Amino acid sequence: MASGFMHTDAEHAGELQLPEEGAGPLLQRDYWAVIRNSQASPSELIHWVAQRFPEFAPSDICQFKFRRPVSPGAPLQLDDELTVKIQGAGTFGVRVIHLDEQSFTLGTLHGHPEAGRITFGAYRNLRGDVIFHIRSRARSGSTFHYLGFVTAGDPMQTNTWTEFVLRAALTAGDGVVGAIHAQTTELEDEPPGGDTAHGPTFLAQGD
Repeated sequence: MASGFMHTDAEHAGELQLPEEGAGPLLQRDYWAVIRNSQASPSELIHWVAQRFPEFAPSDICQFKFRRPVSPGAPLQLDDELTVKIQGAGTFGVRVIHLDEQSFTLGTLHGHPEAGRITFGAYRNLRGDVIFHIRSRARSGSTFHYLGFVTAGDPMQTNTWTEFVLRAALTAGDGVVGAIHAQTTELEDEPPGGDTAHGPTFLAQGD
């Protein structure tokens, strides 16, 4: 059960902030689009996103920076950490907790406004079109953050990730087919088989 208890940064610095430690409902948020005339396979697209990740987020809303001692130009690797500066909220940490050929997942670290993880993946539909898909599954990091999210965080998050999807689509092809889809679903708990500390929020298959 979510407790909403706020731990001190010193006590849990560098630790993952799991959904069961957060407050409010467990929300699954999906942002995805079909890429028009993609010139890249799903795995190639994910490689580009993993290598240039900070460039895909709108800098006026949030700014990501790699936090790694070596190879600043290399794609994200398992256990890499990034800092994210969120407009009006502060600077927080995330860690790569899962990585495969077609997706990678970032988990929030203690102090982040959310408790959970987010997966970035690409795959093909039945027609062979490439789809870029972002799915987060998280609670607010605390009761304080939950109240703030209700008033301002939700629209900001939607703007961030829909812009991210558009930039990925423009990198791989000629933008999106139709519209960028955004959907929020309230879950009672993590779906069976889910791993909040090491697993993705969805499986990206079909390269």
